[in-house]
This record gives sequence, structure tokens and C-alpha cells, in this order.
Amino acid sequence: MTIPLHPHHLHGHPTATARRPRRIGIALGGGAARGWAHIGVIRELLVQGVVPSIVAGTSIGAIVGASYAADRLDRLEDFARSLSVRRVLTLMDFSFAGIGLVKGDRLRQQLQHDLGCFSVETLPLPFTAVAAEMATGHEVWLSKGDLVESLRASYALPGLFEPVHIGGRWLFDGAVVNPIPVSVCRAMGADLVIAINVSGDCDTRPAPAPSLDSLLAGTASPNAMATATATDDASPIQQKRRLQRPSFFMKQTNKDAPSIANVMMEAFNITQERISRSRLAENPPDIMINAKLRSCGMFDFHRAADLISHGRLAVHQAMPEIEAHLTGSLSNLI
Repeated sequence: MTIPLHPHHLHGHPTATARRPRRIGIALGGGAARGWAHIGVIRELLVQGVVPSIVAGTSIGAIVGASYAADRLDRLEDFARSLSVRRVLTLMDFSFAGIGLVKGDRLRQQLQHDLGCFSVETLPLPFTAVAAEMATGHEVWLSKGDLVESLRASYALPGLFEPVHIGGRWLFDGAVVNPIPVSVCRAMGADLVIAINVSGDCDTRPAPAPSLDSLLAGTASPNAMATATATDDASPIQQKRRLQRPSFFMKQTNKDAPSIANVMMEAFNITQERISRSRLAENPPDIMINAKLRSCGMFDFHRAADLISHGRLAVHQAMPEIEAHLTGSLSNLI
């Protein structure tokens, strides 16, 4: 069932054109590589005739949301699908002298190439990226100014990327304050908000081989890279051993201890999940789409095809609820 969303589709009802249909907002949550699923979500929504006209995003959700708002989603999808483990590594300009493990210049160049011609306020659709101010912890809504710098601030995961200086403030990843920005969509004028959660079922154990540690150390074998897209069907003992793999960042005196990288990601994921629950309880969306991505790790940027497919499937499964909401919206117009 495809729901018409524009007044001219309702010409058979004399009173329908006197009132506009609901403005649909989409809130795209953070989740590192899992955010590629947002591409599939948007693709399937459009196929089903559901056209978001207001966009808010946090972290990688901001990147996908801005690409959609700029009508550049095709470019982002092509880029995501082109990524291999080796190419992901070439995009990570590691720095051990700065305030972030990854300097981020190569990623910024890629964003500049695709989105550099836009400022936030010149995008075809209303868009806001969410970041956090380092000094105060305040939530910052980036709804105007340089688009690429706004996106960089929104995804600047503390410890991994350097914070971004905008308007006299140092900003980093918005997921530490508003992981799924439903409240932002509402403030932007959305009458119906669809929220996309790509981290709700996140297994915080390391992703299937190659692990982040082995990638950073350059020790991942070619065979491991070739099979990195396999489903993680390891036993609990094998999965525990992954968590205990020696760290690239420092020597471990206790062989049972997790690595620094895994500790950092587990802490961030736990914090993000707790904040998400609190924020969504306070300001729930009309429709929540939970993409089931347990087999996909937070650093599996090379698995775009799988993640996009998961996103499309999540929308397909949620369509009865979406149609019910939109049918109710139309009945209120008649």
C-alpha cells in the first residue's frame, strides 16, 4: 500500500486541499558503520511512497541525512559500497601526536568533494546535525553554517576523531547528548517523526575479524580481510577470546583484560544506549524503526551492502505501522 502524501492527490475531497498533510520528519541515529543501514531505510521509505521532508541526524546519521537532504544519496551509497577493509584503512590518517587517534583530513576531503558546495541552510530540505559542546556538555543544533564542518562535529567520536572548532566552541559527537534526535525533528516542525535506531541491539563485543586492533596494527591477514563479511557464528568462548585479544594501544599485563579500543567502544555504546532510552522516553517518536544489525560490527564500514539490505528490510517490516499512521493522518484531512 502506497500512501499519497501531497494535497493534489486528494482532489476528490473538496476539503482536503484546505489543510496540508503532516510533514514527515526522519531522525537518524548514531552507530558508526551501522549507519550505512540508514541508506537502505531511506531508499525503502521512498519506494513505499513515504517522503521525509525534515531531516535531523546524529553522527553517521548526520552524514546520511545531509546526503539525502542534498539529493546526494546516490553518491554516498556508491562510496559506501566501494569500501573494502583496505580502502577504509587508507581513509584513516592516524595521528599519535594530536588529540584524536584519527586526524580526519581524508574523510573531510571526501565530504568536501560530495557536499562542499552546500551550507546547511542552502540544502533543498531542512536539515540539522546534532553535536555536543566539550566545555559544557550542552547539546548543539547545527542548522546553519558550513555543512561539512557541521557533519565533522557531529561524528567526532571522543578519542577517535579530533573535536571541531565552530563558533568559538569545541564540538564532538552528538551521540553523547542526543543519539536519536527526535526532539530536533519536532522543533523543526515535523508533525510525524520516524526515528531510526541502528544501535539498539548492538553487541559491544568486537566485530567479526578483522578486529579494530588488528586493522590498526596492520596485522589482519588477507584471508581475514576476504572473509570479513561472513556472519559471526562463533561460539561464546571464541567471542570471548576476541574481546581478550592483545591491544595495539598498550601492552596488557593481564591476558584476560579487554583492549583499550574495546573498552572505549563499550563505554561509548553503553552510554549511548542509556541516553537513547532516556531521551526517547521523554520525547518518543511516532514510529520507531529498529534495524536488526547484531551480526554487523561498529567498524564494519566495508559491509555497506549487507547493512543497506538490513535497513530496507527494517522498513518493510515496519510498513504496517507506518501505513496506519499515515492513513490516520489522511483521514484527519478529509
